[in-house]
Amino acid sequence: LKVALQMDVLRCKTPELVRKEIWTHVLAYNLIRTLIAQAATKHELLPRSISFKATMQLLEAFQPLLAMAKRSQEERTTLYGQLLDSVAVHRVADRPDRFEPRLRKRRFKKYDYMMTPRKEAKREMLKQLRKK
Repeated sequence: LKVALQMDVLRCKTPELVRKEIWTHVLAYNLIRTLIAQAATKHELLPRSISFKATMQLLEAFQPLLAMAKRSQEERTTLYGQLLDSVAVHRVADRPDRFEPRLRKRRFKKYDYMMTPRKEAKREMLKQLRKK
C-alpha cells in the first residue's frame, strides 16, 4: 500500500503537514477502495479480486476525460460506468498463503545528503575540479 500510493517516504517537514499528508493518503486509499467496491458490486465480483494498482492507473488515465465531462450529468454517468467496467476487468490471480516479510526495502546509498542549496553545491564542485 505504501509503495503503491508513493507513501514509503513522507515528503513534508513539519508534524502538522506530515499528518495532513498521511490523511490525504488515507483519503485517496478509501476513494480507490470505494471505486473498487462499486465495480465489484456492479459485476458481482469480490472487491479483493480487483487490482488496486490497476485501478489507480485507470483512475489516472480517466482523469482528463472526467474533467472534460463537466457539461452534462448523462455524460459523467456514462463515463463513470465505463470506468467501473474497466476497473472490473483488471483482476488479480488467486494468491493463497500470500504474505510479505517485514524488511526494509530502501537501501543505503553511498552518497551523503545534499545539505546546501544545489547552486552552492555545484559551485563547490567546480572549485574542487579547478583545483585539480
